[in-house]
Amino acid sequence: MAEVRLEVRADGTKVMIGSGSSSNSRPAGVAGTIPRAPRARSAPPQVEGWIREEAGRLALDPDLVRAVIQVESDFNPRATSHKGAMGLMQLMPQTAASLAVSDPYDPRQNIRGGAAYLERMLRRFGRTDLALAAYNAGPAAVDRYDGIPPYAETRAYVEKVLRIHRHDPGFRLPQMAVSSSRPSSQPRTYLYRDPNGSLVMTTEPPG
Repeated sequence: MAEVRLEVRADGTKVMIGSGSSSNSRPAGVAGTIPRAPRARSAPPQVEGWIREEAGRLALDPDLVRAVIQVESDFNPRATSHKGAMGLMQLMPQTAASLAVSDPYDPRQNIRGGAAYLERMLRRFGRTDLALAAYNAGPAAVDRYDGIPPYAETRAYVEKVLRIHRHDPGFRLPQMAVSSSRPSSQPRTYLYRDPNGSLVMTTEPPG
């Protein structure tokens, strides 16, 4: 009997893979192993008007705001995440309050607040990919890792938004190290035995 395992791809897609089975077979009810790349979709007409209004007010690219909304909520103004993010642009309660959004489920208020937060992240980090990472994981995480945090969810989120924004379904973020790119403040230590047989630990490499 073929063994089946669950694999989570970089973009967050979950795929069931069976070993020892033919390439043309797959467990019933399981999608193919090639995930469908996200493509830009049109917003409802009224939502589109609010996107363009807020993007114009903040000198933002409306296509970027629309891409964020598509990935965050798929244009559902009543969307609520398991973490408590709300509305079209999935504002957390504390973020909504800081942006003077009294009703995150009101589409116009939500777009106004989410666009303002996105513009704030763009000004802070100066790059679209870093601003999107901050929108998803928080600016402190981007500061901590001095770049896109090595979180699978955040990297998949940034990829999806940029694919839609750039109209490039094949876009991928470059590979990155899991650890922070910032140099460690701890000096390297060396452990060795000297000619007398004593164990020595030092920060200087042995000669």
